[in-house]
Amino acid sequence: MTEYTTNLLIEYGISQNIAGYLSNIIVVFLVVFLSILGNFIAKKIVLRVITNYIRNNQFKWGNIMLERKVFQRMSHIVPALIINSFASVFPGYQIWIERAVASYVIIIGVLIIDAFLNALDDIYRQYEVSKIRPIKSYLQVLKIFVYIIGGILVIANMIGESPFILLGGIGALTAVLMLVFQNSILGLVAGIQLTANDMVRIGDWIEMPKYGADGDVVDISLNVVKVENFDKTITTIPTHALISDSFKNWRGMRNSGGRRIKRAIYVDTNTVSFCTAEMLERFKKIHYLSEYITEKEKEIEEYNYRNNIDTTQVVNGRRLTNAGVFRVYIQNYLKGHSKIHKDMIQMVRQMAPGEHGLPLEIYVFTNDTNWANYENIQADIFDHIFAVVPEFGLRVFQEPTGYDMRSGLDVSLRSNSGE
Repeated sequence: MTEYTTNLLIEYGISQNIAGYLSNIIVVFLVVFLSILGNFIAKKIVLRVITNYIRNNQFKWGNIMLERKVFQRMSHIVPALIINSFASVFPGYQIWIERAVASYVIIIGVLIIDAFLNALDDIYRQYEVSKIRPIKSYLQVLKIFVYIIGGILVIANMIGESPFILLGGIGALTAVLMLVFQNSILGLVAGIQLTANDMVRIGDWIEMPKYGADGDVVDISLNVVKVENFDKTITTIPTHALISDSFKNWRGMRNSGGRRIKRAIYVDTNTVSFCTAEMLERFKKIHYLSEYITEKEKEIEEYNYRNNIDTTQVVNGRRLTNAGVFRVYIQNYLKGHSKIHKDMIQMVRQMAPGEHGLPLEIYVFTNDTNWANYENIQADIFDHIFAVVPEFGLRVFQEPTGYDMRSGLDVSLRSNSGE
């Protein structure tokens, strides 16, 4: 083609040297024009037809491939093929043109595989199993191998040597590669262990105070696990840290359908006393206690009579205490509560008394695991418990405040002035 153009220019009276240069320039412009034209046809016509076909037929996988630009990257091969077909026109540069085109095609091929693997991960995420068995870390390892192999092929192509010679030389660089890809290797091993042991899934709520993580897992990759905290910040945790360090996974709580309430109220021990007859009569009118008080009175009366106990002394025999009746009231109140899980443990236990009084710990589970709902249920329960404490002749213990001290001082001053 170059000879034909040169001869044609010579016929028009142009010298042979100038005709040779002009001929090469014309051919170069022709190749560039055909490359641009081929790229235009591939992207604006062929790619548009493929895009319309996929979208009109609502192929989910096809749409994901379009979003990840798999087909767009394929279109870049067309200009390279056109340039390669004209390489023989420039005999002096043919080998370099062919090598450059081959290297370009290899790079485009690597990018196509990269986009395809991204699309494959997106397609896999459409299924529920992806939350249990994520494959992103494995795909990232595959990408590393693809990029390494692509780089070797490009270098081998440019220097005109077999890629196997370069692969043989890499063996001597194994220690360096191990150092460079240390985190990736650790992440791969950790990812396999996390998946095999089902330790964490996308969507799990985990706590890892060491890394300031307290929220939902949104991504599991080769090197990091991303956690969206409840304040909407993102914490990244090295994948291998989930194996080497401890963390709390709340998935079991969510799956069980119940969330634990474990909180104590502290009763002032100075207010604990035996129940009087008037107190028992008043307690019988309480819905959650009427049956219990009636049965307990009969049981205690029979016991004291059977054992010939002198009940004129308050310390003799068995008697009900206001703290014991209050504890039973809380138990019955929780049993009747619509938001308490009936199939899980329900317990109101008396802990060892200490400097803050007598702890009565409520240990139950709500039937709603939603965080906001759980907090509302817990608050409603304790609002009620604190409100009914005085009805049993008890007082909740708390440290004296400035108001308490001022009130005591005022009383003392009034007493002194009255004297």
